Amino acid sequence: MQTDIDPRHLIGRKAFDRNGTRIGTIDEIYLDDATGVPEWAAIRTGLFSRDAFVPLEPSELIDGTLHVPFERTLIKDAPDFGVGRHLSPEQELQLYHHYGLDIAAPPPLQDRDFGDLAGRDKQV
Repeated sequence: MQTDIDPRHLIGRKAFDRNGTRIGTIDEIYLDDATGVPEWAAIRTGLFSRDAFVPLEPSELIDGTLHVPFERTLIKDAPDFGVGRHLSPEQELQLYHHYGLDIAAPPPLQDRDFGDLAGRDKQV
């Protein structure tokens, strides 16, 4: 999600699914460990329900509400990891797969010449 809004100001805002059906209220925002960019929102799906994690990247902030491009049933069926704890890379991967999102693989390491091989005579 490309926005200049402080992620702390997302907490308490309403969230809606792709059809405009209310999902719930944003409880917490989770930042990417490496970049510090907001990556996930935990949305309280009802008074006695749990929080469901939704990805912020394909979502949009419109008129002060979060619009998530997924159906409410898919969101409610997302893996439950509880809130208030750090999401592990494995948990994030489960969430990406749940939403059918591909995550970019890390770039391949560059080939580098680190010097002469051991045991080889250096030619001058």
